Amino acid sequence: MAEATNIYPIYDKMMSRNDKEALLGQRGVMIWFTGLSGSGKSTVAMGVERELHKRGVLCRILDGDNIRSGINKNLGFSEEERKENIRRIAEVGKLFVDTGIVTLAAFISPTNESRAMAAEIIGEEDFKEVYISTPLKVCEQRDVKGLYARARKGEIKDFTGVSAPFEVPTSPALALDTSVLSLEESVNKVLELVLNNK
Repeated sequence: MAEATNIYPIYDKMMSRNDKEALLGQRGVMIWFTGLSGSGKSTVAMGVERELHKRGVLCRILDGDNIRSGINKNLGFSEEERKENIRRIAEVGKLFVDTGIVTLAAFISPTNESRAMAAEIIGEEDFKEVYISTPLKVCEQRDVKGLYARARKGEIKDFTGVSAPFEVPTSPALALDTSVLSLEESVNKVLELVLNNK
């Protein structure tokens, strides 16, 4: 893709992140949930969203299926398209974080490289990786979308955990196994991470 010319960003003339955070009375942060399909990423993110809402904290969930049916509906699942999917999500997430919003991103994002790219775009200090470490066997038993069954039959190519690898995060801010922890316990651990982000 060619670099665009005749572009003159006005970031220095816009109101600052500090202005936005002061208005909201909170600090923006990205909580990036990663894990296999069916591990509990979206479920935990939705639980965190409800609890933050009760506490008067403005937050936004960015979820894989929602993003794939909207801003990224033109992308497939090749390696390059998956990378572009994460890049776009990170750029959108940065806009939310820079506006002072607690942003909860729930994406498989299977490689350390893709998560490192997201962290670099968003900013390392604002990026908190939460690894939903639920074992593959449990994820397959849940199979709420029927995806593992289809992948095992060869109907879905390059499916993470079956025919494509998932790289375990090297140093997540938090690791949660939803086959061991209750939803409430998982949510509370993430809340602690968010609310201690001063």
